[in-house]
Amino acid sequence: GITFDMPLSCSNRHIKQFHQVPLDPGCLLECDAERSADRLGCAAVDFPVAVVLPAGGSGERMGLATPKQFCTILNRPLISFTIQAFERLSWIGTVVVVVAKENHDLMLNIVKKFNHTKVKVVHGGTTRHRSIFNGLRAFSSTTDSLTPKPKVVIIHDAVRPFVEEDLLLKITLAAKEQGASGAIRPLVSTVIATTSEGYLDHSLERAKYRASEMPQGFLYDIIFQAYQRCSEFDFEFGTECLHLALQYCGTNAKLIDGPPTLWKVTYKRDLAAAEAIIKETLSMSACIIAGAEAEAVELAKALQKNLNMMETDVIPCAKESNTEYLSKTRNFIHISRTASNFLGTLDMVKRFEHTDHARLYPVVVVWVQLNMTNKSVDSQKTDELAFRTLASEVILGNVLLYGIQIDHTKVPEQWERSVERLAQITVALIRDRNAALTGQLLHA
Repeated sequence: GITFDMPLSCSNRHIKQFHQVPLDPGCLLECDAERSADRLGCAAVDFPVAVVLPAGGSGERMGLATPKQFCTILNRPLISFTIQAFERLSWIGTVVVVVAKENHDLMLNIVKKFNHTKVKVVHGGTTRHRSIFNGLRAFSSTTDSLTPKPKVVIIHDAVRPFVEEDLLLKITLAAKEQGASGAIRPLVSTVIATTSEGYLDHSLERAKYRASEMPQGFLYDIIFQAYQRCSEFDFEFGTECLHLALQYCGTNAKLIDGPPTLWKVTYKRDLAAAEAIIKETLSMSACIIAGAEAEAVELAKALQKNLNMMETDVIPCAKESNTEYLSKTRNFIHISRTASNFLGTLDMVKRFEHTDHARLYPVVVVWVQLNMTNKSVDSQKTDELAFRTLASEVILGNVLLYGIQIDHTKVPEQWERSVERLAQITVALIRDRNAALTGQLLHA
C-alpha cells in the first residue's frame, strides 16, 4: 500500500479525516503486481462469481441535482470507477448494476463510453432491499446465457470505488465456505440511545461493536432465498443483507476486517476527497523522454532528481524504447530543443486515444521546450499556435497536453533555480490534471 500526502486540490481537514491511508494502486494503474495477484485470484476462485451494485439512490445527502453515483471525477462518473474495480479481475464474471428507471439510458451510455464489458443494467425498486432483490433476479433465469447463475454473489455499493482485490478475495472465499461474509470496521464514535424526549437513555460499549461495511458476499442460493422469504417490513425499512441471511436462512456470516479505504462517498466533500485520491494515485510515476541533444539529456537527468515521485524513468526519444512504458504510467515528460522533435512522442501518446489506457484515466504529456537562444516574437507565436492546435486535438482522446519553456543558462545557481521551478510546475500539472491549462506554454 501507499500512504498519500495531501493533494493540491483538497482541503487539509478532509484529507486528514479520511485519506492518510493505504491504497492499492492496482485498482487504478495496471502493473505486474496486479496481474500476478489476479492470477492468484484465478487459482483460488475456481467457481463462478458475480456482483450486484445497487445504484438507484437519489443522493439527497449530497445536496446535488445529480445522484452521487453519476457525479464525475476527471470527466468520468463515480460508478464507472467502482465497476472497473471489479471488471479488472478476471475471476469475476457479470456485474449487475441496478439503477432507477429514469437513469437506465444514462447508465447504458456510461457502459458504452467507458467500454464496460461485464455489465448488465436492470431497474431498481423503491428501497435498497428491493433494488438488490431485482439485481439478484437477473441471475435467476438459467436460459439467459449472458447472465449465468453464480456460485457466489458479491453485493457492493456503487459509491465505494476503492475496493481492493485482496479483500474481495477474502470475502468471496469466506462466502463460499460459510454461506455469507462481510467487511467490518471499528466504530469511530460511541453509539448512544436516546429517549423520545431527546435525553440520553444509554450508551453501547464501543469495543464490542463494529460498523458493517461493503462488500458482502453470499452463496447465491442463500441470499436469493432470504429475499424470497423476507417480510414487507424488511423490504421497506431494512438495510443489512447479512441480517436477512441470518434471520431467514440461519446463515451466520464470517466477518472480515476491512481497510480504511472502504469509506463511502456520501457528502459533497467526499467527491473532492475521492478525486484527490485518484489524482494522487495517477501521479505516482512518470516517464521522462529526452531528445537526442546533449542539453536535453542533461536537463532530463536534473529534472529527475527534482521530481518528488515514486518512480521516474529517463528514456531516449525512440519509438522502440517507448513501447514498454505505455502501460506503466499515464504521465510523460518530453524534453526537446525544437517543436518538431515533439511530434514523435505525440504520435506515441495518440495511440492512447482508442485504448482503455486513456479512456479510463487521462494521460498527461508535459512538453518541455529547452530554449538555447532568445526567440523572435513571430517564432514564439508560431510555436504557441501549433501547440494549442495539437492540445485541442488530443484532448478529445483524453490526453492532456501541457507545455513549459525553460531558458538554458550557464550560470549554475540560475540554472538550478530554473530546474527547481520546472519540477514544481511539472508536478503540479501532473497531480492536478486541469484541462483548462492544456495548450498553454508556461515558463519556468
